Amino acid sequence: MRPDDRHYLSSHEWIKISGETGIIGITDFAVEELSSGNEGDLVYCDLPEVGRVLENGETFGEIESVKAVADLNTPLAGEVSEVNTAIEDHLEIVAEDPWERGWMIKIKLSNKDTGKLLSAAAYEEILAKQS
Repeated sequence: MRPDDRHYLSSHEWIKISGETGIIGITDFAVEELSSGNEGDLVYCDLPEVGRVLENGETFGEIESVKAVADLNTPLAGEVSEVNTAIEDHLEIVAEDPWERGWMIKIKLSNKDTGKLLSAAAYEEILAKQS
C-alpha cells in the first residue's frame, strides 16, 4: 500500500499537505514504469523555477528515462516555493526514495481542496486495474 498521508493523481503524482505547503513527487509505480527497475535509466528531470504559479493539473516539468518521457502534473494549485535541486543531478534519489528524499517541488497552496484527488486506496484500485 502506498502512503496514506498523501493524495494521488491517476498520472502517478502525489501531494503531501503540511500546513500551507504541498510537497509533490511521483510514485514508486511511476519510477518503475520509467526505469523498469534500473535506477540508472532515469536520465533527466526538468523542474520549474521558484515563484512559478501553477493551476490544478498543470504540467510543471518532465522526467525522462532512456525509454520514455513523462510530464509532471501538479495535484493542487499554488506557487512553487522550493525545488529539490538535488534530484536534478542525482535522479537515483527519486528511484531509491520517491516518498521522502525524492520529492520534486514544494508549493504554497492556493487551496486545499483534495476532493478530486485519489486516496491511497483509490490509487491502488487504479493500479490493480492496469495490471
